[in-house]
Amino acid sequence: MDKPSNDEIRILIVDHHQMVRTGLRMLIETVPGMKVVGKASNRSEALALAAIKKPNLILLEIDLGPEDGLDFLAELRETATNARVLILTRVKEIETHLRAARMGAVGLVLKEHDGDVLLKAIKKVHQGEVWLDRSLMSSLLNEMTAPDKVDPDAARIASLTDREQQVIALIAEGLRNKQIADRLHISETTVTHHLSSIFSKLGVSDRLELVIYAFAHLLAKMPR
Repeated sequence: MDKPSNDEIRILIVDHHQMVRTGLRMLIETVPGMKVVGKASNRSEALALAAIKKPNLILLEIDLGPEDGLDFLAELRETATNARVLILTRVKEIETHLRAARMGAVGLVLKEHDGDVLLKAIKKVHQGEVWLDRSLMSSLLNEMTAPDKVDPDAARIASLTDREQQVIALIAEGLRNKQIADRLHISETTVTHHLSSIFSKLGVSDRLELVIYAFAHLLAKMPR
């Protein structure tokens, strides 16, 4: 059996509809360098395939009929330690999306979008970036910036240095640490230190949470 290259995107699809799984595989494998290594319909199948196939990206539907995909997202991440989880779902509730982000998902695509959106999201997530659904962010921004809302995080935001705010803006653009270092003419180590400080000050745990926080609190502009 051929050993997969480091650049190959090895994908596990978790969705309880067989037609969806088949259609996703046909779409994904039209792209060179993308390979579906397994298709699961439930928790037990997903965990078994994650352990055997060692995917580096998992497409996870939240609504699995009698099961909730988020109930075993943590187990998936522990089983396939090198895999990044991209949520692909028809569920539109903001709180559910935020719960997925807090549990370690690094992106979300709604099933109503075209296939090319999903393929782009897969590439970006595999490259270490985050992918946010625009409709989710629009709804979140409307909720967070309503006139009667008081921002409880004002003190945290005020504690950010100018450089930390620059780093946040570049993270929101999708830049990786090396790109940020080049843009700001600093070392990658310094970028890492800034990120640690930012995470601590804002109470976020990863880049996706930071991007959501930045958009919600107007620390960065949503891409057009």
